[in-house]
Amino acid sequence: MDASTETLLAPLLRSARLTELQKALHASLADEQSRRELFHDEIDDSVKAEFINGEIIMHSPAKTRHLNAVKFIARLLDAYAETHSLGTVFTEKALIRLPRNSYEPDICYFRKETADQFTPDQTLFPAPDLIVEVLSETTEHRDRGIKMEDYAAHGVSEYWLVDAVGGFIEQYLPGPEGLTFQLARKVDQGTLPSHALAGFILPVPAAFDPVENRRALLAILQ
Repeated sequence: MDASTETLLAPLLRSARLTELQKALHASLADEQSRRELFHDEIDDSVKAEFINGEIIMHSPAKTRHLNAVKFIARLLDAYAETHSLGTVFTEKALIRLPRNSYEPDICYFRKETADQFTPDQTLFPAPDLIVEVLSETTEHRDRGIKMEDYAAHGVSEYWLVDAVGGFIEQYLPGPEGLTFQLARKVDQGTLPSHALAGFILPVPAAFDPVENRRALLAILQ
């Protein structure tokens, strides 16, 4: 058991009401997961929605700079992964099912060993190797909060936060215990090498500028 889990459990383990609390927690989680399954059954591809801590989160339409950043980064990741047969890249509508919550990241990359198991009709996916979220005013608190915590705790090995307004990218990698992320790099120029997608190096300007993006794409495809 890691130190953070011990800290959370300590007051509960000392409580005389531990048995009652355990039953209440079990009932609450069972109800929540029942509602999550209903969410999975009813959601369609016309909306972007997530199930987070018992709530259905509906996403507003994205701004142009957000859409461009997603498009530019995904284009390069996908071209590299496909060219080198290293897996697959999904954008926007891949529903990631973690033990408690279900997310639709802006971009996610799965290594080949995982992607080869996907079926044509699959709609729920396991934890990816790399997740990229482009920040917005309405999502940043979740991208830096519950999502970062959940992704790190459940097998995502690399996490990028992209600020399309400021023109920079933050790269997070697992900490010493492997259950939390630590900031590895924050860059607004130069290059950003990926740890999850072996050999991929992102020219940072190519995430935001169409001319630089085309140049980087041609370099990958040569």
